[in-house]
Amino acid sequence: MNSFNQLTPEEQYVLEQKGTERPFVNEYVDHFEPGSYICRKCNTALYQSKDKFHSSCGWPSFDDEIPGAVTHLPDADGRRIEIVCSTCGGHLGHVFKGERFTNKNTRHCVNSLSIRYIPHTNEQ
Repeated sequence: MNSFNQLTPEEQYVLEQKGTERPFVNEYVDHFEPGSYICRKCNTALYQSKDKFHSSCGWPSFDDEIPGAVTHLPDADGRRIEIVCSTCGGHLGHVFKGERFTNKNTRHCVNSLSIRYIPHTNEQ
């Protein structure tokens, strides 16, 4: 079966209990280096840095995902769409449409505690 990474209590709260970290103080909110973002629980590649943008919402924002990596589910609140890792089901955050931040008109609002940055090693 799958073996998962050891999580801190804060990472467990977000990924496994569908928690949310505080806005504007998280690790990747202002991080824009070339690379990929993987699931902190299972290491599945979820997002590319080329799809990251500054939305001023307080959490990392992406306007696209790696195909098949992120599952969209109706949130328990009945209003929002939750996003989870397609491999392990870890809670990532929520996706919003129609805000017009980018041409794709989509914002994945992601908790930094649910992802880990991997730099591109072959950037030209």
